[in-house]
Amino acid sequence: MSLEHHHGMSHLGSNSTMPPHHHSSPTASHSHGGGGDMMMMPMTFYFGYKNVELLFSGLVINTPGEMAGAFVAIFLLAMFYEGLKIARESLLRKSQVSIRYNSMPVPGPNGTILMETHKTVGQQMLSFPHLLQTVLHIFQVVISYFLMLIFMTYNGYLCIAVAAGAGTGYFLFSWKKAVVVDITEHCH
Repeated sequence: MSLEHHHGMSHLGSNSTMPPHHHSSPTASHSHGGGGDMMMMPMTFYFGYKNVELLFSGLVINTPGEMAGAFVAIFLLAMFYEGLKIARESLLRKSQVSIRYNSMPVPGPNGTILMETHKTVGQQMLSFPHLLQTVLHIFQVVISYFLMLIFMTYNGYLCIAVAAGAGTGYFLFSWKKAVVVDITEHCH
């Protein structure tokens, strides 16, 4: 059994739907389940607007106008994603409802005993704020994966739309954010 047969891949002939400047290879093709429709998945960055499949098999970009529309929509989606992250943080800070003060004795100067007070902030699991945070988290994860898959089309225009939208969204929404930076956060 050949490798192509084992993985359900086959060589594409002259009916390839990839932009003409791409070389077909058996490792770059994939089937979309059902039917004989085969699309080549590029493995290098390219700038083109013909036969660019976007997230769903029926959503194919074929004209410069469609590419411009997709660019704007993806740019706005990436901006929305950044705004959603900041909005969730803000909602979380506002929903911290159960505040408890715990006092404990601590040794002070000259053998005195001082009372130190700690503030504990929590949230209940079965509450509307937590349910809202959960639903918003689901939206945030789904959008982040959509943006990742769009970037993985390797289409230069779409990749620029994702990066520029995320950068613009961060610039617009994060300027009030605390100066705590998580340098490991790249996906969601």
